[in-house]
Amino acid sequence: MSRDWESVFSSWAQGPSKTEQEKIDNAERQIKEAIRNSEKLKARNIVVFTQGSYRNRVNVKRDSDVDIGVLCYDTYFPEYPDDNVKSELQKSFTPATYTYQVFKNEIEEALVARFGRVAVTRGNKAFDIKANSYRVEADVAAFFEHRRYRKDLSYLSGVELIPDNNRPPRVRNWPQQHYHNGVSKNDATARRYKRIIRIIKTLCNEMSDKGISAAFNIPGFLIECLVWNVPNDCFGYTNYKATVRSVLAFLFNNTMNDEQCNDWGEVSELKYLFRTSQPWTRQGAHGFISAAWDYVGFD
Repeated sequence: MSRDWESVFSSWAQGPSKTEQEKIDNAERQIKEAIRNSEKLKARNIVVFTQGSYRNRVNVKRDSDVDIGVLCYDTYFPEYPDDNVKSELQKSFTPATYTYQVFKNEIEEALVARFGRVAVTRGNKAFDIKANSYRVEADVAAFFEHRRYRKDLSYLSGVELIPDNNRPPRVRNWPQQHYHNGVSKNDATARRYKRIIRIIKTLCNEMSDKGISAAFNIPGFLIECLVWNVPNDCFGYTNYKATVRSVLAFLFNNTMNDEQCNDWGEVSELKYLFRTSQPWTRQGAHGFISAAWDYVGFD
């Protein structure tokens, strides 16, 4: 008996349950309390925010932890378009006295004070906060502001962190731009954009569990960005199966070679999706899309 993919996709398209969302909110609230209660951090210009799949409402059951960013604006990392802009801006710069390493150490102290040493593990890029019956597991990343300057001396504001091993490249992301672009596309596609992301992420997880190698090591973030690059008119179907078919067909046809997708961006549209700095490849993405098409049984 063939599988009822429309029913399956309808189930996979749904967002987090009320109970799951409450645990997400609890984790975020407790981390905010930890930062607010720190004597060393309370005087800093800090924003605590949810990022990643939970913030963007594309999380699925496999996404067991929530990503929390702790962003300090007291020190920033600049990026210049050329040496002329760099020279002009440095005339008004004041050397930083608050370093990233000190900031991350102070966050660790605050998290341990709130959750206990046994619940907090320091990783190369983020802290892991263990889950309990009240909150989901959380990854907490320390960020300074990243400023990408333009030739007119204005700048785009993102976030940046330095891994503990200090190996390049540093992590630079654009969570606000990512969030707002995702909301806009979701509105423009009658809320199908994020539902299709959830469906394809869950499909990838199921394929991986079944031992289909093309689905191994395909990050949910990559799937989100792939779907972002699909034109809005591909989402114009009234049922999920037809919409998933349309999205996969576009992605398959346009990832067959580098030229067709070389200028695709992440959802923020501030980083290229397929360039040498990324941990994935165009070939790997194409292989997964092809395998997903076959797995569902599209023709």
